[in-house]
Amino acid sequence: MLRSFAIDHGRIVEDRSRDTPVAERLAHAHWIDALEADEAERAQLTRFLTDELPEDEDVEEIEASARYFVDPDGIHVHSLFLSQSEGRHDTETVAFILQPERLITLRDDDLADFRLLRMRARTGQVEADSPESLLVTIFDQKVENLADTVEDIHLDLEKVSHTVLEDEDADYEAAIDALAKLEDSSGKIRLCLMDTQRSISFVLRHLPARAPERETAREILSDVETLMSHIAFLFDKINFLMDSTVSFINIEQNQIIKIFSIAAVVFLPPTLVASIYGMNFTHMPELAWQYGYPLAIGLMIAAGIAPYLYFKHKNWL
Repeated sequence: MLRSFAIDHGRIVEDRSRDTPVAERLAHAHWIDALEADEAERAQLTRFLTDELPEDEDVEEIEASARYFVDPDGIHVHSLFLSQSEGRHDTETVAFILQPERLITLRDDDLADFRLLRMRARTGQVEADSPESLLVTIFDQKVENLADTVEDIHLDLEKVSHTVLEDEDADYEAAIDALAKLEDSSGKIRLCLMDTQRSISFVLRHLPARAPERETAREILSDVETLMSHIAFLFDKINFLMDSTVSFINIEQNQIIKIFSIAAVVFLPPTLVASIYGMNFTHMPELAWQYGYPLAIGLMIAAGIAPYLYFKHKNWL
């Protein structure tokens, strides 16, 4: 799908006309957003390039030289965006090609950042007067959404913290599962923040010296540094809660083992007495006693109570 947008007096307006040919709409667009573009749509975009569009394997490369570079087609930035599916976060790479006349974005996922940007553009909440400012605005929107996600993770972490540290009937297995998901999401967010930091720094180096977008880009970098510090705090707290949860599980297991150990020691002396009188020797004087049976029962009870009282005295129970 190809969406085309024009910048009209500082506002981003989507061209929804069906009468205008696609080639003409794209030629007059200041922003072309390609979502899962097919071969025909990719062929339409190559009209604006001297080289072919980057393939998926090119976009996903991790070398800095492959993610941030300048060529005759413009400024290329391949940046990670956060996506969410079935309650789990993942990362999706978006390829940006910034040209003097337009901005081209290539992506394979309908990201929330772009949906929100389109919605805000329809209500006039997004301002841009050039493809450069539009690119910076997209990254500004991205960092805002990452900040909101960090806040959500912090709230979820507070709930898990209350469960682990204060709930007497806590389900520690469920807590470990929740902490593992939060750790994974925090890692994805930190990866996006680090990538955004590199992307904005690269864009700053190639913006005109007096471009008004430079100030906004610097503010984005400042916000990213703040979020990086917050993410580091969340990682520390997740690790603390994970260690605490494992410790509580070990304490519960040790308590169970302790009960079995004490029960074994308590029942060991009575078992010894019963074993002695279970022998089949011919000459056992107690077998002929009138009170031999009650005596053996009493001896077994006393042999069981004595260790229990001793453990109680030592505060081992």
